[in-house]
Amino acid sequence: MEKFGKSQPVTRREDARFLTGMGQYVDDIAPLGALHAVFLRSTVAHARITELDTSDAREMDGVHLVVTLADLREAGVDVAMDASLVTNRDGTKGAAPARCILADETVRYVGEGVAMIVAETLQQARDAAEAIAFDFETLDAKVDPVLGGIQIHSESPDNQAFDWGMGDQAATQAAFEDAAHTVSLSIDDNRIIANSMEPRGCYAELDGDRLHMCFNGQGVWGTKSRLARKFGMDEADIRVTNPDVGGGFGMKAMDYPETFAVAHAALTLRRPVRWMSERTEAMLSDNAGRDLVTVAELAFDADHKITAYRIRSLCNMGAYNSQYAQPIQTELFSKVLMGCYDVQTTWMNQIGVYTNTTPVDAYRGAGRPEAIYVLERVIEHAAKVLGVDSWELRRKNFIKPAQFPYLTATKETYDVGDFHKVLTRAEAECDRAGFAARKAEAAGRGKLLGLGLCYYIESILGNPSETAKVVFCDNGTAEIYVGTQSNGQGHETVYAQFLSDQTGIPAELITVIQGDSDLIATGGGTGGSRSVTTQNNATLATVGAIIEGFTGFLAEDQGVPAKEIDFDDERFRIQGSNVSPTMLEVAKMARDAGRDDLLTVAQKATLDGRSFPNGAHMAEVEIDPQTGVVQVVKYTVVDDFGNLINPMLAEGQVHGGVAQGIGQAITERVVYDEDGQLLTATFMDYGMPRADDMPMVAFYSEPVPSTANVMGMKGCGEAGTVGALAAVANAVQDAVWDHGIQQVDMPFTPQRVWAWLREAPLAAE
Repeated sequence: MEKFGKSQPVTRREDARFLTGMGQYVDDIAPLGALHAVFLRSTVAHARITELDTSDAREMDGVHLVVTLADLREAGVDVAMDASLVTNRDGTKGAAPARCILADETVRYVGEGVAMIVAETLQQARDAAEAIAFDFETLDAKVDPVLGGIQIHSESPDNQAFDWGMGDQAATQAAFEDAAHTVSLSIDDNRIIANSMEPRGCYAELDGDRLHMCFNGQGVWGTKSRLARKFGMDEADIRVTNPDVGGGFGMKAMDYPETFAVAHAALTLRRPVRWMSERTEAMLSDNAGRDLVTVAELAFDADHKITAYRIRSLCNMGAYNSQYAQPIQTELFSKVLMGCYDVQTTWMNQIGVYTNTTPVDAYRGAGRPEAIYVLERVIEHAAKVLGVDSWELRRKNFIKPAQFPYLTATKETYDVGDFHKVLTRAEAECDRAGFAARKAEAAGRGKLLGLGLCYYIESILGNPSETAKVVFCDNGTAEIYVGTQSNGQGHETVYAQFLSDQTGIPAELITVIQGDSDLIATGGGTGGSRSVTTQNNATLATVGAIIEGFTGFLAEDQGVPAKEIDFDDERFRIQGSNVSPTMLEVAKMARDAGRDDLLTVAQKATLDGRSFPNGAHMAEVEIDPQTGVVQVVKYTVVDDFGNLINPMLAEGQVHGGVAQGIGQAITERVVYDEDGQLLTATFMDYGMPRADDMPMVAFYSEPVPSTANVMGMKGCGEAGTVGALAAVANAVQDAVWDHGIQQVDMPFTPQRVWAWLREAPLAAE
């Protein structure tokens, strides 16, 4: 291995087992003989439960346990699900209506769990679920995220979850009153379903009196603490593991009721119990993403400098607060509120609204895609309304390199950036100069061509601290224990590669161990683009401690002063000596000398600050006005991720993120009817993006190394989605603007686009 700064595109080592069916996912490794859990779920969006008779189900063949909320309470289980609350503008806390592991007297969305059945076989559990007498008094359902209407929770008048604000409302109002120009745009950010390749699942078993919970999540330590609290157990008596995970995207970052219900069953029956969601069940019960409507306004001076920015959003929370939902559309949104622009006068007002729909929580980017989508849509709209070039409008308002470190209006400190340089590279790479010719060629074929730009910035999130432990094994290999959790991003490759870079240990001799609370005491899990930055920062600290310990040992063993020994990332060098052992050779020497204390080294490290990846996404879309079909025909990305540890993995993350962004923009949309029934509950109705929806993505790196970590890197896991939404939407807007269409909203499905074109003021022309 070479130094990480040389950016080797090392191929993913884990893919061989994934692509040959050798992955170890939760449903693959559930214990033999485990009982099967099935959940009876509400078929109505809002109803008062009048009967829940489980007596017949309990007597059916193979049934071991039927659990309702009353049973959980009788067993002494803490049935309340956790939720983080924000502070309202008036100083009160956001609403905290009770959400329980199973429904409590009232069901509030289709798919809410009502009872759990545990049986010898999956079919027996399903049959028993059918035998439960579940009756209810149907109540009116509320599906639109507007205040008022049928009250869903007594704790939230008008169904308001929160009324959160940040900034200077009075100063912003004054700036708008003094502005030479003002522009306003209403922007709909459509609800989506994560639809990870592997649905949610878990199993629980007992090892003596210890509980082992295995689930396909994004970290184990928070779940371990909450299991202990809910069941009144000591944390030492609980082990939590994550095996291979087939996609998470934020949707698997939080705890779900099923985890605790399955744990209760295993503790009660003292037998292993397993549960795996089916696809429609997942569409009904997995936390959804996005779903907010924002009015965004910009104020400009006569020279088109932005003088103020304000937004007001109505955020659909679904039926309950999910674990992180309130902070996502408020605090996390605010971290990149003003994007890359030098504007200090801002006001944001976010209002959460409960509806009789599945709860909403984190989805790839968690707040930052929502913020950048709104900002970059209204910037593009402003340029068209004002009759100026949108690229130049951005340049005029960019934060300049000399202004870094830059304190934003929402009190985030951007450490470094050169947005002008990145955008200049982007303009060349996307061949903006040739767009007019491409547009004319498309017109000759009867097609509309549009070019959309999004310049995004993202803030990595999560715990800034992480731990790393390196163990030198008897067989001449090494293990690294990490506090993050791969959901398919390539962690095994990048962590082994980085440790190899810093130590000279061949990567093929390094085993990456993750996702086991017995083996790794603490960790921050995966989310917020934090993994590689925080984990490798801890690895650097651990390598430093290894070098220090091995240097002292070599000095004693060779009879030389420690200051005469150096390590060059491959070998230890002793001045005036031909002795130059590798790190593995020193480990063997230490083992032979009985110095086992040197063979396990762990360190915790904390980042000095967040990094702020940024970049430009350029999309070209072609629209067939006869059918309304929108096709992304060209896509270019120029990103500033700082120093790239593995360009291949970074580019892969961008490709995946762009695919999710194009999916939301072109094909995906959750639809409920007026009664709260999910109309998009299968892949026949929910428009997952397909291979032919994706163009080839041209990816370029224009790095400005971060000063917030010694590696100079910036997180990249969510950046593709953050940039893609507005790039595609702005391209569609550009394509139809000359037809008099000045308002477009995702998703750009054929029916919607066709209807806009038919109803457009210039349609006859």
